[in-house]
Amino acid sequence: MLNAAAPIGVFDSGVGGLTVLRALRTELPHESFIYLGDTARLPYGTKSPETVVRYAQQAAEALVARGIKALVVACNTASATALPALQLRFDDLPVIGVVEPGARAAVAASRSGRIAVLATEGTVRGGAYQQSILTLRPEAQVQAVACQLFVALAEEGWVDGAVAEAAARRYLEPLLSAPPDQRPDVIVLGCTHFPVLRPVITALAGNAVQIVDSAATTARCVSELLQQRGLLNTSSAPGEVRFLATDGLLRFTTVGVRFLGTAISAADVELIDL
Repeated sequence: MLNAAAPIGVFDSGVGGLTVLRALRTELPHESFIYLGDTARLPYGTKSPETVVRYAQQAAEALVARGIKALVVACNTASATALPALQLRFDDLPVIGVVEPGARAAVAASRSGRIAVLATEGTVRGGAYQQSILTLRPEAQVQAVACQLFVALAEEGWVDGAVAEAAARRYLEPLLSAPPDQRPDVIVLGCTHFPVLRPVITALAGNAVQIVDSAATTARCVSELLQQRGLLNTSSAPGEVRFLATDGLLRFTTVGVRFLGTAISAADVELIDL
């Protein structure tokens, strides 16, 4: 029997998933969370599908062992590759990924059905966003673009200025310079690192293109699922957050603040081995 007062587990290959945690805390301020960043083995985006599934299962097991009531797979690559295996293995636990909520939001937002997905190499190669969007809207035209450099820029904090603008222009130019009847009217940020680059992406895309952030849509999905399962925490007190990392505590705290939006103390991060 799942305990409504138990924390929600969230994991990612590193710190990018903190954008999902940030959205979850906004949506569910009375819930407690345990966030696991598998920083020793990042990035997942360049790993084989078999390796991603193995890493994801190990991360999930570490969180389940700590008594969570729901599991949020905050990594797009792990969501795209390992979600079915996780849902099968932990069939008594709500397991939510970021791909399907992002796809649903994109389909709802698009008037033309032309949707672009910006993601990592692994997420693009796996095709989960494309498949999810086409399942919901079979006539949609989906273009997926691997934007691996965005990950490094986000972690270095180079989210504006000439370098970020040049990278965004290189990735987006083929989409935005296409004939009007081929240009997307929705861009999905299909990696948890990318929301911090949203301003530069929005500036290039213009007002005619809607930007879908899978972090915010996932948070709403988690809230709805907990309500349906009777698992919302009824406490009026603010929830607590615990952090776990598999390596690099100092980097986790210094880089993590850019994604979480609030300071993380090294004393609040527990180093674990998977």
